[in-house]
Order: sequence, then C-alpha cells, then structure tokens
Amino acid sequence: MRRTARDTEANARKVSRRALFLGGAQAAFIAVLGARMRYMQVEEADKYRLLAEENRINIRLIPPARGLILDRGGRLIAGNQQNYRVVITREETGDVETVLAKLAEVIPLTPEMLDRTRKEMDRRSAFVPIVVADWLRWDDLAAVAVNAPALPGVNPEVGLSRRYPLVGDFAHVVGYVGPVSDADLAELEDPDPLLQIPKFQIGKIGVERWMETDLRGRSGTKRIEVNSVGRVMRELDRQEGVAGADIRLTIDADVQNFVQARLGEESAAAVVMDVANGDLIAVASAPSFDPNLFVRGISQTDYSALIENDHRPLANKSVQGAYPPGSTFKMVTALAALEAGAVTEQTTVHCPGYLEFGGRRFHCWKHGGHGTVALEEALKSSCDVYFYDIAQRAGIDRIAEMGRRLGLGVRHDLPMSAISEGVMPDKAWKRDRHKAEWRIGDTINASIGQGYVLASPLQLAVMTARIASGNAVSPRLVRAIGDREVPVGTIPPLGIAPQHLRAVQGAMVAVMNAQGGTAWASRIADEAMLFAGKTGTSQVRNISASERASGVIKNEQLPWNRRDHALFVGYAPATAPRYAVSVVVEHGGGGSAVAAPIARDAILRALSDGLPPLSAYPANQRTTIETQQKNMKLRKPEPTAAESSRA
Repeated sequence: MRRTARDTEANARKVSRRALFLGGAQAAFIAVLGARMRYMQVEEADKYRLLAEENRINIRLIPPARGLILDRGGRLIAGNQQNYRVVITREETGDVETVLAKLAEVIPLTPEMLDRTRKEMDRRSAFVPIVVADWLRWDDLAAVAVNAPALPGVNPEVGLSRRYPLVGDFAHVVGYVGPVSDADLAELEDPDPLLQIPKFQIGKIGVERWMETDLRGRSGTKRIEVNSVGRVMRELDRQEGVAGADIRLTIDADVQNFVQARLGEESAAAVVMDVANGDLIAVASAPSFDPNLFVRGISQTDYSALIENDHRPLANKSVQGAYPPGSTFKMVTALAALEAGAVTEQTTVHCPGYLEFGGRRFHCWKHGGHGTVALEEALKSSCDVYFYDIAQRAGIDRIAEMGRRLGLGVRHDLPMSAISEGVMPDKAWKRDRHKAEWRIGDTINASIGQGYVLASPLQLAVMTARIASGNAVSPRLVRAIGDREVPVGTIPPLGIAPQHLRAVQGAMVAVMNAQGGTAWASRIADEAMLFAGKTGTSQVRNISASERASGVIKNEQLPWNRRDHALFVGYAPATAPRYAVSVVVEHGGGGSAVAAPIARDAILRALSDGLPPLSAYPANQRTTIETQQKNMKLRKPEPTAAESSRA
C-alpha cells in the first residue's frame, strides 16, 4: 500500500522528535560524564593520584633483632633463632575464606589455627599482617612461596624468635618474652608501632620486661611494589632499623648453674653477692621452669602442672619470697644494742631456757638453756634468751633503724619482677598497719627474726655483705648495656663503730669454726677460705604449751608444709671478705642441717675455678661430697657469645 504524502510527513516529524530526544539524552549523559571526569581528573587529581600510588606502593615495618642477654663473661643467656612463618594481609587478599582454604591445601592448618587467624583479623586493621602459622619447616615455607600466585595477600617470612639455651638456670632472673597483649598496650600511653604487629614479642617478666626498651631496638622500614591482587612484585628500598642493645649481667652462668643444681628439687632460694661492689653472682630459685615453653605458647597441660605444684616453680623466691629470718636476724639485734650503748660485747645474760614476761614464757630453742652467755657465745650457740633481753634494752625502733641500715625492709632497685620490700616493723608501722600499739612481746619476737619481721633471700644477702664490708653496698644485676659499662657508684660506709662490727664478725666466725657452733659441721677446712656465718630456723606454726610439755614434734614427723624454714647467711673469706651468701629452704627444717651445707657449697663454687675442691671440706666429709658432686646435674660450660659466632 502506497503511503500518502501526509503519512510520510507525519513519520518524519516522529523520527525528528525521537532523534532530538535521544540526541539530547546522549548530550546530557556526555555532559555529566565530562563534568565528572573533569572533577576527578582536575579537582580531585591529587587525591586519586595518592590513592593510586598507595595501592601500588606499600610501606612495611622491619622488626629489629632483639638484643642478647649475656652473663658477666659473655656467655649467651637469651638469644634469637630463625622462625619460619606465613602471614596474611586482609586488604591484599580479597576473598579471605577462599585463600585460607587454598593455603590449608599447601601447609597443614588446624581448625584452631584458622579460627585464631579469623579472630585476629577481626581485631586488627585490614593492612596489618596476621600470622597464620609459625615454626614451620623449610619445606612448608618453600611450598607457600611456590604457590604464591594462587595465594594473594599471603607471604612467607623468616623472622626471629627468642631462645633460652640455659633453660631453667635463668628463668626467674631473665624471665621470658611473649606476644603483645591488649593489657600490655593498655599500659602504654604512646605504644611503639612495632607492638601492633601480631605475635611481636616483648618481655613479660624479669630482665626481659624491665629492660624492654633497651632490648627491643628501633624498627626499620621497606617500600614494596605490589600488583593488582596484592602480590609483592619487588622491594623498592629499605631503611634498616637499629638492633636492640645487648645486656651483660653480673651473674656468672657457671656459678648460677651450680647453685641451681645444688638446690635440686627443694623449694628454695639462694643468692651469692660480691661484698665489694654489690654484683650478684648467682640468684637462684628452685624448682625452676623452662622459659622456652612460654615463647611458643605454653600448653594448658604444662601451665597447669606449674601452677598446681606446691613448690611454686613460677615464683622467684630469691627476691619475691618474704620469710621470717629467724636467727639470721640476731646480728641486727646485737648491732642495734651495741650502737645504742645498751650493752657491750662483754655484757652477760643468764639463759635458763626461757624468759618470763607478762605472765608468758618466751622459750629458747634449747630446753635446758645455755647458762650465762655474752655476745660471742650467744651468737655461736644461737641463744634466744640473750637476744630477748638485749632487744628490750635497745627498743624496737633502734632495732628497726639498724635493720633498714643493713638493707632489710627496703625494696632494692633491680630489673626483676615482684621484688619484695619485706617488713622491718617498728611502733609507727604497727599503728599504721594494725591500728594497735606496739608491745614488749612484739619486741621479744622480733629480736630473733620472728613475729612481724619478714625478709627475702636477696635482703639477707645484702645484710650479710654490709656486715662483712662495713659499707652500704647495694645489689646490682646489670654490668653493661651495649658497649656502655654501668658504673658501680659511690658506696658510703654504714656508720657503725668498727669495734661493734668486729665483735659481730668474730661471733659469726665462731658460729662456723668453734666447737659447739651451730654451723660447725659446715665449716670450710681451708683457712684461706675461712667461712663466717649464722644459721636460722623460722617457725611456720605455733607450738602449744601442751606440746612443749609432752615434747615438741620433730620436723620430719610433720607434713612438709608445716615444717620450719631453714636459713643460713654467711661470707668468705672471713679475713678478707669477697662474697656473701644467703640460703632459704622452705619447710626444710633446721638451718644448720639443711641450709648451711648448701651455702658452703655455693660460696666455695664462687671462690673456685670449677667444682669446689675436696680439700676445702673437713676430711671426714670428702667422700660424701665427692659422691654428691658426681650426682649433681651440671651442664657443660657454655661458650661465650663471641665464641659461638666464630664457630
């Protein structure tokens, strides 16, 4: 059918309107697109140029090598070892679940490891790398590298992790490191960016914690180029960080090992200290534990075994434990009375076996008493009644002042955890702490290191070193930081009259070397290493009047946790003091039988180049000592860090 001219004209008008509408729409779209392009390319050019650059270039922190911890001779106590691990960065990964599933086909990943990774991703920013698995074999690390194109955002790494080659010898002194926790971050006002790196290790206790800033060092940075799926293409540049400073301690690793082995399975502590400069030569607490378990993440089974052990292996008894010092405190009472002019070294006191005061009897350890005794005999035989008497003449405030002068009731400043201040009580202390007035009976108890008096093995070693030297020597643990030696500083005199110090020192020599002395059996036979000391036994239970009447139950007949603590303090050589020692054996019984032999062995090891020589022991003990030394679980001497690096 032929179209008319009118139809043709109408169709032309329709086509023109449609063309105009479509053309207008296209023009509007092009105009909007052009405006948007102009906005992005001109007005927002800097922003998108920066975004494009950041997507292409990543900046990552380079953790520094943690500083080493060495003994006084340069032997390695805490070092670093390689740790093969795999990390994943969420912003570079895309589909996290798919990538994790592929990774699990390449290396063994448990459901627990995957759950931990997901939780860690939820807690951290998308750009922070998360450790999926560590302590991998080299073959596993190589497998991840080979499959890198199929694992966007996943990177194999070689990091450093802490290692303690001497295992338990320094566990309580050096401590251990562990991953940064939320609690750690909460304690810091301006945390180092390094601490945000998952599984970055910091010190948790001991030297590792208290010298964290020195040991950590400063991070470096590297710029890397990544492709569109986040795969690292190349490293553009890097700025190395600064390794942590090496810390050299005053402790001798061989002496420490000997003392730790000598304590054995006892619940005990021992401190050996240089009386001239305060260097701590050994600081041992038993039983110990393996700090390496905490570095990798200790299992619940292992942790439960530690905290459920009644000998408390996690506690550092050498500085943390606070014990009634028992008769090792008697030198404090004696010096206080002498300095106050309340007695002289010739003043005598009669001991019938008890002191009666206020309708109560304060008993001497010797039921029949010691008769009439002066200072030397009273210390040699450890007569309680003598010290009950002279303590009342001196008064508790003078005794407390002397105790603090000798280092008791004072928190000594060392880079160790939970250092105890102990208790050196006086009248004001009791009013403040117990809201009660001091009584004469309190003074009598305090005179022999019982009642409120508490001291740590460290404090007892300081007390002994000050008595031996006559100077206010303070303990120190750090000998050098990096290349910088830590100065000893000025050591002032105690201000105690020399004749009073000589009287107490002479009595301590008699304790060890005179017939009838409480530590006669633990004397040193070699006169060049003559030993001076004092035994102590502190009660942990009350003895009733009925028990005294029927006969006091012997320690070995009691449950372990109700037995007395055994203590000993001493120094050698007596003629030219070099080292002081203190030993506390929890529930060990008598100080003379248990603590004194350990102290003798410890100080002989410090004075000797190797095992204590048998010639230093009384002849009738040498066979027993030889057998004991053969059975001790000693490690071979470790090479120094320098020798290890040369090897």
